[in-house]
Amino acid sequence: MMETVDSQYIKEAYDYIITEHGVQCMLCPHTCNLKEGESGLCKSRTNRSNRLYTEVYGRACALHIDPIEKKPLYHFLPGSKCLSVATTGCNLACANCQNSDISQAKPSAVKALFLPPEKLVTACLDSQCESIAYTYTEPLTYYEYTLDSAQVARQHGVKNVLISAGYINPTPLDRLCEWIDAANIDLKSFDNGLYKRLNHATLQPVLDTLLMLKEKGVWLEITNLLIPDLNDSDSQLESMCTWLVENGFADTPIHFSRFYPTYKLTTPPPTPLNCLLRAREIAKNIGMKYIYLGNASESDGEVTYCPECHKLLIDRSGYKITQNNLAVDQCKVCHTPLAGRF
Repeated sequence: MMETVDSQYIKEAYDYIITEHGVQCMLCPHTCNLKEGESGLCKSRTNRSNRLYTEVYGRACALHIDPIEKKPLYHFLPGSKCLSVATTGCNLACANCQNSDISQAKPSAVKALFLPPEKLVTACLDSQCESIAYTYTEPLTYYEYTLDSAQVARQHGVKNVLISAGYINPTPLDRLCEWIDAANIDLKSFDNGLYKRLNHATLQPVLDTLLMLKEKGVWLEITNLLIPDLNDSDSQLESMCTWLVENGFADTPIHFSRFYPTYKLTTPPPTPLNCLLRAREIAKNIGMKYIYLGNASESDGEVTYCPECHKLLIDRSGYKITQNNLAVDQCKVCHTPLAGRF
């Protein structure tokens, strides 16, 4: 049984500068200027005596064993298990957040387990998981915990998976990329104004994150939650997919996911299936090779097909693989390699 944390466990942050009036956090594009006692927009980084501290280091508020497909990652160690971990906090404020009870909470408001990197990796090994997934809230907000844990995990042969909105500055991301094996980045929309209105963020830093992850050789998949009448227009989908193909992401799996009303965004209805199917057709026509539909069990949106001969390679039911026709990382029929890490 792991020890319950009643008091905050803090660690000095890695990315900040001291200013005339306090400190400035340099972790993400918000670059919060904080006076004594103030916390950033993420609620987890605080100025204490003109030093910036993370108050969530080792403070795991969620810990679960998940199939890797749940992240979703379909082209990374299919059928394997990952140990998913999160702390409180997020540097976005999405109106449709599915984990707002922990992502928008202060560390002191949520019970947690004291699970520093060494104990986290031990828990992963004891659970016979092949990877640790930093997920649920925003692992870039608990950056120091993510980075330190990833370094320890690598020493023990454990893979590291980042599930993130990708809102981070280049320098800390460059440092983290060395230790991350795979990532799923939530590309909220392809409209900067919508990013500001729904997510309290901007688009370009997320695109820059995608480019750096690709450049550094991190296996990457992308999720795009389609919200009716907000980010599901043909023009926006065409612009997004065109940018992806033109920037070398044609082999990057994209997961178009169904929206359900939640948190502060309760007016739009659930995404109709025909909207997801239309997005898939647009992406396919523009040149994306691996397109999946999330939360749409009534479709074939979880199936992986060979991009060359179109034979079924991997069939899934929910998060379970029901059929695998890969020869290691190739189609058994035409021997075309499947992009991914297998």
